[in-house]
Amino acid sequence: MSEERTPGIMPEDYIFALDIGTRTIIGLVGVQEEGRFIVHASSVIAHESRAMLDGQIHDINKVAQGARKVKEALEQELGFKLTQVSIAAAGRVLKTYQIKVEREIEEGTEIDAPLISALEMEAIQKAQFEIEKDLPHKERNKFYCVGYSVVTYYLNDYVISSLAGHKGTKIGVELLATFLPQMVVDSLYTVMERVGLEVNFLTLEPIAALNVAIPKDLRLLNLALVDIGAGTSDIAITKSGTVVAYAMVPVAGDEITETIAQHYLVDFNTAEGIKLALSNGQESIVFTDILDNQVTVSPQEVQEVIRPVIEQLARTIAEKILEYNGGKSPNAVFLVGGGSQVKNLCETMSTLLGLPKERVAVRNRSIAKNIEVANDALKGPDSITPLGIMVTTALNKGQDFYYVTVNGNKVKMYNSRKMLVSDALLLAGFNPDQLICKSGKNLKFTLNGQPKTVRGTFGKPSEIYVNGNISSLNAFIAPGDELTVIPAERGTDGFMRVSDLVKDQAPITLTFNHNTYTVPYPVLVNGVEVSHDTAVRDGDDVVVPEALPLEDIANRYEMDSLIWRFTVNGEDSGLDRLVKPGDKVQGLPKTYGVAEPVSIPGKPMVTSEAQSVVSGIGNMAGSPAAQAYEKPEAQPGAVIQQQTEHQAAQSEAALGGLSSGLATDIEALAMEVNQKRSGDGSIRVIVNGEPIDLPPKQTAYMFIDIFNHIDFDLSNPKGTIVLQLNGKDANYTDIIQTGDLIDIYWRD
Repeated sequence: MSEERTPGIMPEDYIFALDIGTRTIIGLVGVQEEGRFIVHASSVIAHESRAMLDGQIHDINKVAQGARKVKEALEQELGFKLTQVSIAAAGRVLKTYQIKVEREIEEGTEIDAPLISALEMEAIQKAQFEIEKDLPHKERNKFYCVGYSVVTYYLNDYVISSLAGHKGTKIGVELLATFLPQMVVDSLYTVMERVGLEVNFLTLEPIAALNVAIPKDLRLLNLALVDIGAGTSDIAITKSGTVVAYAMVPVAGDEITETIAQHYLVDFNTAEGIKLALSNGQESIVFTDILDNQVTVSPQEVQEVIRPVIEQLARTIAEKILEYNGGKSPNAVFLVGGGSQVKNLCETMSTLLGLPKERVAVRNRSIAKNIEVANDALKGPDSITPLGIMVTTALNKGQDFYYVTVNGNKVKMYNSRKMLVSDALLLAGFNPDQLICKSGKNLKFTLNGQPKTVRGTFGKPSEIYVNGNISSLNAFIAPGDELTVIPAERGTDGFMRVSDLVKDQAPITLTFNHNTYTVPYPVLVNGVEVSHDTAVRDGDDVVVPEALPLEDIANRYEMDSLIWRFTVNGEDSGLDRLVKPGDKVQGLPKTYGVAEPVSIPGKPMVTSEAQSVVSGIGNMAGSPAAQAYEKPEAQPGAVIQQQTEHQAAQSEAALGGLSSGLATDIEALAMEVNQKRSGDGSIRVIVNGEPIDLPPKQTAYMFIDIFNHIDFDLSNPKGTIVLQLNGKDANYTDIIQTGDLIDIYWRD
């Protein structure tokens, strides 16, 4: 001992390691000194009865009694009371689940490490959910992920060895995740309390064995460690310096013992002795069967009896290794545990795995160069696990669980391996979706039959900080670390209005009545014309015509072809002309021949001079009146008022030599019109002696409108048409008002 010890008190730097197996309980007490481990005492006892079956505690009291005997034997040898203990959970208590997850990704996005980590994290979370879904609610969220291994990746539904650097639309991963149930931890703690021991450290048996059986510099290789006990065989697979998968098969040394017992008619303990004698290389084996016969057999005979069982054991273990190692053999396989000493087991396994014989080997204490044992009690492969518990306790400074904080919340971590940021986020219940940067959804539609895409904006990646420093999902964490996670922000979805589709089109202009207008392009969405403020939706079929029929433009502006003629870029054009972007359309009033005025009984004759002036009044009014017609939002009264004042100014000069009576009649007529227009918008006119009521109209009535309210067939001429308004020749575009006298007839 390196220093004075107080009698009766367990020194703080001493480690009591206890390995509870199916057949035996092994305890040892040691200490770490200057990088080496010294075992000062050890004790091994066999269970008096089969209190353990297949590695599971069946009789808690008997197991506790055995553990107490080991504890008391060590206390007797050391001279002080043992109060703290390090134990290991067997690999067989772990729960492993194989899961596959897939997710859509943005087309063209390069797959990077954070995206792969988030995908794997999502798979682990889903695996835990599948394990927990049939459990009572209070038992959920009590599993620790102690390792996982990727079986395969998928890109666009095809198997691929690595996703990094690729691009696609769909990724997936299939993995095996292994969990340690909290209830197993609780039950182990309870057993130790019955023995009067406080659990100082808890590890996993495969991890403990790994720390002794496989040197640290070899753990970067893909290796398999198989702990063959009495009831089960536990498997751990390493890669890149850590354990990535755990497995268990329910066949081990007891199957061999039971085969010997059945063949030679001996009890279980006698069969166990025959198996040990076979392993020790004795020339002959003597035993007594249940009929009290003394039997002597050769090792070769026993070996032949158990050969089928050994082959079955080797095949079962080899198949499980291949399953959990992605379908391929590891670089090497190490066997530990009492059951690994069976002859020909290594050779059979190497053949099944396709490995050279020297790549499958049994590990015993001799591999641990830095461990000294006071006696030879612990020297076989069955000593690897208890020695590993001691070494692992020292390496982790007795800290089996520790805490970190995630966004201010404490998270309990199980110190089974080098823990990552992703492990902490899983235990904190963090949704992997919050870690994946997503662009906004692309808007896809067709424009004139061609597919178009408006891409969403790029999202903002998540930010991970460990102790204030930028980090990543794959970064290692330590006890007490403070993790801060800022979730990723999604980009905005692709967006477009109809107006965006036509904004670059050269405008079509329409000029008439001395005003010029920009003709809006009609846009059809799914066959229906929509306003330019309409938002385009995903999957819409949008049609923007390359040219517009002139007739559509005329109809849009309510320009009657009986009144208007058109030019496009200065050329006379019919209504079937297609108007293209940038074209200039002009509307001009049509000129109709009007008969010479005639005398109608009861009506005054109007001279040609007066007729010309009155007709001119109507023509001068054409521009403002047409504006009122083409622009529904205009106030008709205001337009008419403007027209009347303008007419009055010009008519006064134009009427020059006319009789004052005629001028007075015209002025009176204009005044009457203005008075009538202040009503509800409806007007009454006299047509060929008959009163006609015209309903309210948003725009001023023109002479041509009267044909919609009388029975007069323009399509069947019977001579020259005569149009008169208040006794004067009229044009089709003249404005009519309440009280007007209208005469329309054919003259031969």
